[in-house]
Amino acid sequence: MISLFMFAVGCTTVQQNDSSHWLGFTESGVASFYADKYQRRKTASGEPYKHELNTAAHRTLPFGSNVKVTNTSNSKSVVVRINDRGPFVKGRIIDLSKSAFDAIGNTYSGLIEVEIEVVPSR
Repeated sequence: MISLFMFAVGCTTVQQNDSSHWLGFTESGVASFYADKYQRRKTASGEPYKHELNTAAHRTLPFGSNVKVTNTSNSKSVVVRINDRGPFVKGRIIDLSKSAFDAIGNTYSGLIEVEIEVVPSR
């Protein structure tokens, strides 16, 4: 019975949210923000999207990663937590929550050039 238990435990996988090997990763490109219609819809991580939180979508960074996003035209920056996948539009590297985008740029522009860097959790 113990052998069976040990075998079952050995076969299970728990996905760890370890973004430590991503620390210092940088990328430059275009950022966009979520439209209001996504408010309270479920993200890929299972959390509901809330435009007042500093969250973002990235194609590959692990959920829970903290990313410093800097607007290259005005040097303003914001730290966001990755909780979704995307963007799925060619040429864009990150989708920001509306409040995060507003902290570093003007939402009327819709798009901004940014540099992103994975930073340690606070």
